[in-house]
Amino acid sequence: MTVPTPGRIRPRRLRRTPAMRRLAAQTRLHPADLVLPVFVREGLDASRPLTSMPGVLQHTRDSLRQEAARAAEAGIGGIMLFGVPAHRDAVGSGATDPDGILNVALGDVVAEVGDALVVQADLCLDEFTDHGHCGVLTADGVVDNDATLERYAAMAVAQAEAGAHLVGLSGMMDGQTGVVRDALDAAGHHEVAVLAYAAKYASAFYGPFREAVESRLDGDRRTYQMDPANRREAAREVAIDVAEGADVVMVKPAMSYLDVLADVAASSTVPVWAYQVSGEYAMIEAASARGWIGRRSAVTESVLSIRRAGADAILTYWATELAGWLAEEQ
Repeated sequence: MTVPTPGRIRPRRLRRTPAMRRLAAQTRLHPADLVLPVFVREGLDASRPLTSMPGVLQHTRDSLRQEAARAAEAGIGGIMLFGVPAHRDAVGSGATDPDGILNVALGDVVAEVGDALVVQADLCLDEFTDHGHCGVLTADGVVDNDATLERYAAMAVAQAEAGAHLVGLSGMMDGQTGVVRDALDAAGHHEVAVLAYAAKYASAFYGPFREAVESRLDGDRRTYQMDPANRREAAREVAIDVAEGADVVMVKPAMSYLDVLADVAASSTVPVWAYQVSGEYAMIEAASARGWIGRRSAVTESVLSIRRAGADAILTYWATELAGWLAEEQ
């Protein structure tokens, strides 16, 4: 571009004052855009800090209710529950047990916050199986896609009956969205929304999460989660999930997949969410603890970048804290 007269075009005019920058901002964050992931552990007497995720806890049922109340007070959009059972087996029986930790915690949170938050449940078997995979295994140790779908259908109904407003399908089994939608409808839970983790990659950034859920996984999940090398494949996965009845689609992780997120946001006919995963959280916390980056500014910028790439809502472990900062800035 040719600048006709030096100084006539000065982009810095729109950056000169805080008021001008605020007015010229193209992307904004709002507490309602944020969803807080939380962990509830069966059998704890007190909440337990996670060493790899400073500030994040395994909750007791009581401390989870308090956390949910704080989240509602902060005005965030929702809360996503992950259950950590005391006992596991090959088929993840605890996931479909009405008295299992995730299902009773769902009831607790709904009783605490009502409709002030969208109460969501992770729908996957990895926290409940003794082998740590997201599905049931064949005799030779392969994840059995179709047998797993039967477990997902039962798990969805159990979560809906526990009070979940939305179920989050994170297992990456083929056909999972359609099977779960049909199961919910057949059980009369037409109002329960389905979030499909449509583009979930086999990422190294899930490491701290495995401490949070005490994962038993030996190996990896590359036979069902997506290859980090693939971009177009995400469009195919999203199209399948939308066709099967997904109300919302997800890209996970977020920061290393902003190109994928932008693609999905540009074409999706349903809301697009992104999950800022445990490894992303841990990196910023570790760097800020050493004084290498400013914590508040890095957290805010990281979430803003995900919003700018096209996410309509963001799951982040900083959701409640960030909502407080946003309120201070109003």
